[in-house]
Amino acid sequence: MKKFLCLLLTLAIALSLAACGGAPQTPPAQTPPPADSGSQDTPDPAPAPAGPIKVAALSSGYETAYPGMWQEVCAAFTAETGVEVELTLEKNLEDVIGPSMQGGDYPDVVLCATGREKGLTEQFIKDKLIADITDVLTMTVPGESASVDSKLVPGFVGTNITDPYGDGKTYLAPMFYSPCGLFYNAGLFAEKGWDVPTTWDEMWELGEKAKAEDIALFTYPTTGYFDTFFPTLLYSVGGPDFFNKAMNYAEGVWDTDEAKQCFDVMSKLAGYTAKVTPAQANDQDFTQNQQLILDNKALFMPNGTWIVGEMADAPRADGFEWGMCALPGGASGTSASYCWLEQIWIPSGASNIDTGKQFIAFMYSDKAAEIFAKGGAAQPITGITDGMEGDNKMFYSIYDNGASAVMGGFAAYASVPGLGSVREVFFDPFNNLVSGSLTQDQWVDNIRTSSDTMRENLIVS
Repeated sequence: MKKFLCLLLTLAIALSLAACGGAPQTPPAQTPPPADSGSQDTPDPAPAPAGPIKVAALSSGYETAYPGMWQEVCAAFTAETGVEVELTLEKNLEDVIGPSMQGGDYPDVVLCATGREKGLTEQFIKDKLIADITDVLTMTVPGESASVDSKLVPGFVGTNITDPYGDGKTYLAPMFYSPCGLFYNAGLFAEKGWDVPTTWDEMWELGEKAKAEDIALFTYPTTGYFDTFFPTLLYSVGGPDFFNKAMNYAEGVWDTDEAKQCFDVMSKLAGYTAKVTPAQANDQDFTQNQQLILDNKALFMPNGTWIVGEMADAPRADGFEWGMCALPGGASGTSASYCWLEQIWIPSGASNIDTGKQFIAFMYSDKAAEIFAKGGAAQPITGITDGMEGDNKMFYSIYDNGASAVMGGFAAYASVPGLGSVREVFFDPFNNLVSGSLTQDQWVDNIRTSSDTMRENLIVS
């Protein structure tokens, strides 16, 4: 864990936006001027209004694992503060809250991370429509005597994931975090006597063994999951300096030997991917790709710890047992695991910004943490992993077992006509690599061209 925290602090200087971006299908048509986010000289918010606040949260695998999780947390907040909460909880959250936001009716708090297919959070970041919540860090947690920053694990704020503009201010608070890696059926590996690969050469050898038994080496839920896989690959091959250059689209970075090795791995991996994967790689059918692992039709998929709850009721092969490993080491000899982070934030056009900050501060309370833990969700709070058991204990120990932690992502850039999102440029083409309708050279050429434009339009404070 010491290695984990050290690396998080090292990566905190990166000036990039986590995961992939893109305009939502229902972007705000009219946007009011940013509201006053409060003074950092007065860390505690003004008294809460009598009326309720509106909280919009993504219904994810954690809610599936513990139905009623969010409702219970909101009730606990009301019991502590007297503030009622109107909760919107949906799997297709962007579609539900998008139309009302077009009309200027914003939730007071939004739990929706970057990397989603519709790119809602990325669009708000690009348009600078997220309130500055830096003062939340020094607020006292409602119902406790501790401040928020005193409870947070060092390194989880001050990165491009929470401070997208590099201006020293926090706009997105860190919520649930999850080690990400390659998930597999440990029972199948034990049955076959197969070892988990620690190098890419070993991975390709295993791919041939699996192919002989009509098992694909690889699948992925959607191309959005490459927002953790690809940056981790870049880090494992080139180390932190190369990683930071790549995340900021440094001139010539895609012409280096390190980049070529990464592109070669991705292209070869496409050849070992289950052919049915691209057709199911969308927000409606992605669980069918995840099912390939449970049915022993594919060996590995990139994912996070929420997968256990998400597939809890799914059928599975006899002897199935979850396993997770870091990405194999590259030329640098570094095996690595991405630390994925959900974010909670406040639209600058929200009506109750101060009370929204109070709600966010409560997310780091012992009461909230205890409820979230029932769904397998872990916040970056000191000591949160001490009581973990079973699968989660195995997942979260990945950094203690030698894997380097990777945090950070591609830098935010302004919208430019004709320029795709990070997901559209870097990740979505993988579907076409699998189908054979796109070559590696075509993919890389578009990345080079797009990166030049991205670099010229980086969002700065």
